[in-house]
Amino acid sequence: MLEWACQRAGYTAESFAKRYPNYKIGAWITGDIQPTLKQLEAFANATHTPVGALLLPEPPSEPLPIPDFRSIGIGPPRRPSANLLDTIYLCQQRQDWYRSYARTNRFEEVGFVGSATSAADAEAIANQLRPTLAIAADERCNIPWTKALSRLIEKVEIQGVLVMVSGVVGSNNTRKLNPQEFRGFALADPMAPVVFINGSDSRAAQIFTLAHEIGHLSLAESALDDANARTMPDHQVEQWCNRFAAELLVPRDELISVIRRDENLDDQMQRLAEYFKVSTLVILRRLYDLSRIERQVFWKAYDAELERLRKFARNGANGGNFYYTTMARAGRRLTRALISSALEGQGSFTESLHLLGFRKMATFHELARLAGVAP
Repeated sequence: MLEWACQRAGYTAESFAKRYPNYKIGAWITGDIQPTLKQLEAFANATHTPVGALLLPEPPSEPLPIPDFRSIGIGPPRRPSANLLDTIYLCQQRQDWYRSYARTNRFEEVGFVGSATSAADAEAIANQLRPTLAIAADERCNIPWTKALSRLIEKVEIQGVLVMVSGVVGSNNTRKLNPQEFRGFALADPMAPVVFINGSDSRAAQIFTLAHEIGHLSLAESALDDANARTMPDHQVEQWCNRFAAELLVPRDELISVIRRDENLDDQMQRLAEYFKVSTLVILRRLYDLSRIERQVFWKAYDAELERLRKFARNGANGGNFYYTTMARAGRRLTRALISSALEGQGSFTESLHLLGFRKMATFHELARLAGVAP
């Protein structure tokens, strides 16, 4: 059970012992020393494990609560980490709260959720939804590339979707989410659809993830993903959502009209990425889909560009504003609803603070001001 708890938290027993030398994990496992109850509680806290689970005769089954579409068909199913599970559980709690709030306030259902099936043409559905869920062509020219993600999130939230972007579990900065494990997930619901985006991923990748998860919502499909513009998934639903995302972000007809045949690949992907306000990786994939570049050229160029973007992200990392980060983690739409509900006496401050991920009322009031809920 001790080894299971370590593995669940992303450690081996050896790496856990190095990280936490005060714990006698090796001696506990061999049975040479028995941990006290206080030590066991501290160990459970360090591994993000319910202390009662450590007293079970064998590890409990912890299936993912939503369908797993990560790299379908490649290797055995991956055991979900504690960080991933706790993130999904938190988002489900937020979704449950908002669903009740929406029904109490007689909100309408989100119209595009469940509006399509995987038998429909993904590009056609993307074209139907683009006016309300994507940045218009004339608007793209007037916003900087760095603002594209926040503007896209704003448009999606206006339609009733709760969009949450975070690189950590809740507000715990010591529990970082690994984009190699997952890039995002969708929780489909007609009243309270949720999109969660792994904020540890590059900003460029987050744009594609958002569009991909919108595809899942249009199919009324909850899903956990590691989708990106490079992958060519086997699963029909993932193929559909990738086509949907690509067409939503980079319309085929518009792309064809602005391609320059005499332009080299590097210059072309940089220019088109700025034009469509998407990642150069998405542009590469669209050029490949249009047979403008060969498969081997696509793979080589994609991997080189991905490494460049990773270096750029590492060099440009910064902490950001606490309040705006908090709002992004819970989503502006949910944040405003939680604050309004508490201030109006519909809900409790305790529940709002828990779902927003902090404890101080001073933080609550400042966030209310920034969110435009209170003067």
